[in-house]
Amino acid sequence: MGFTPTEWQITRFTLAACALSTLSILPIGLALAWPLARHRWPGKLFVETLVTLPLVLPPVATGLLLLKFFSRRSVVGHFLYERLNVDVVFTWRAVVVAAAVMSFPLLVRSARVGFQGVNQRLEQIARTLGASNARVFFTITLPLAARGIIAGIVLAFARAVGEFGATIVVAGNIPGRTTTLSLEIFSAVQLGHDTTAYRLLLLCVIIAFIAVWSSEILMKTSAPR
Repeated sequence: MGFTPTEWQITRFTLAACALSTLSILPIGLALAWPLARHRWPGKLFVETLVTLPLVLPPVATGLLLLKFFSRRSVVGHFLYERLNVDVVFTWRAVVVAAAVMSFPLLVRSARVGFQGVNQRLEQIARTLGASNARVFFTITLPLAARGIIAGIVLAFARAVGEFGATIVVAGNIPGRTTTLSLEIFSAVQLGHDTTAYRLLLLCVIIAFIAVWSSEILMKTSAPR
């Protein structure tokens, strides 16, 4: 049985929101993964723990924190609404934010593994030949760590597609505005629409399987030797 127009719309919205969330965390994730992989510095363990928290906290707890952080009563939410006329809570932006926060640890972890797998001797040789640190990073380090980074991107995207707990708290389940595949599956189960639920479930399984499978292959081929 084919998808209905509404289900196609939900699928497109989910994929678009997850792609946007993954792109939004990429620069920050790389900027954080690099020092975590290469340097020792005060507070490193604290940062590592903080980054990993969304993986171990109940998603609804993370969603509640985001709801508090971006509500109009908070400093950040008030600034966004009053100065920029931007509202986050219960909008598509909340979907992107929730997906970004929940998938961020996976991106950082994979990118960190990618950076750790780069032979630092090659970087040192390039520096002795006069290459600047920036040039070394963009022409040697980044290309050699690309597999780990791409694996992180794919895995983060897959996690974003499957996000439910934080999203339903901070974004709600507003038809045509914030409904994602996960939320639509939940609604279908609640209403007893088993056919719809299993159809969308199969789609999620396919997306997740392809993403995780690709990520595992890339992680293994980029592992340090």
